[in-house]
This record gives sequence, structure tokens and C-alpha cells, in this order.
Amino acid sequence: MTVKRTELRKVEANRVGEMGAKMNIRIDVNSNVSQIYLTEEDVARVEFRFMATYTGLGSVGIEGRITFSDGAKELYEKWTETGNMPEKAAQETHAAIMKSCMPVAVLLSREVQLPPPMPMPPINIKGKAKKSKPSSGMEVA
Repeated sequence: MTVKRTELRKVEANRVGEMGAKMNIRIDVNSNVSQIYLTEEDVARVEFRFMATYTGLGSVGIEGRITFSDGAKELYEKWTETGNMPEKAAQETHAAIMKSCMPVAVLLSREVQLPPPMPMPPINIKGKAKKSKPSSGMEVA
């Protein structure tokens, strides 16, 4: 399957808690597929929703669609028969959703003063390595 286009149709962010209160925040991030349509012979449109929920503090939601080609007919047929996607297609779909939505969710969360919906990478600053002092002894081979 090949992602042809990703289109974000709705973005929203809200904060319900107060700033400054120290609290443990649980952030749940998920994506789900609501519908799959076959638009051409081998082109499918996947409707999705991305949601980052901050327990007791707020949420960030994004809705959109992804257009796939190459293998779209099999994806559509499996979806209409079982309501599930093939494992490889599901992996590609949710990876495309995260790739498109996570940067937008980080920006939206900042606007409503929520933490980013993903852990920040650790930063390790190491000091200069100590240089060994030259020995004054004799070198033996």
C-alpha cells in the first residue's frame, strides 16, 4: 500500500484544568479508523480520528482521511467483510496517522498549555573527557 495523500479535516484542543497545580498527568494517545471507502479501482479512502486525552486536564483531537493506492481493493474487501484491516495495512495506516497528527498535536497542546502528547527525548550533556597526563617515565618496547 502507498499513501497518496493525508488530509486533516478537523482539529480541536481544549483545556479544562487550571494552570500551576502540580499533578500527575496521564496522557492517552490513540488513533482509530472509522470507515474505509473504495473511491477508484485501486484507491481507498480511510477516515480516521486521532485523540490525545489528558486525564482531568484536557484533550487534543484530529479527524482526517488518508488516500491509499496499491492494494486498496483488498483493504476495502477485508474491512467490509470483517470490520478489520489486514495486519500490514493496519500498521501502515496507523503509522501514517501518527506521522501526520503527532506534530500538529504537539503544536495544539502548546497553544492550550498542555504538555506534549509524547515523551521528550532525554538530554545528556557530558563534560569534557579528561586528558591523560603524559608520563615522565621511559617508554619500553
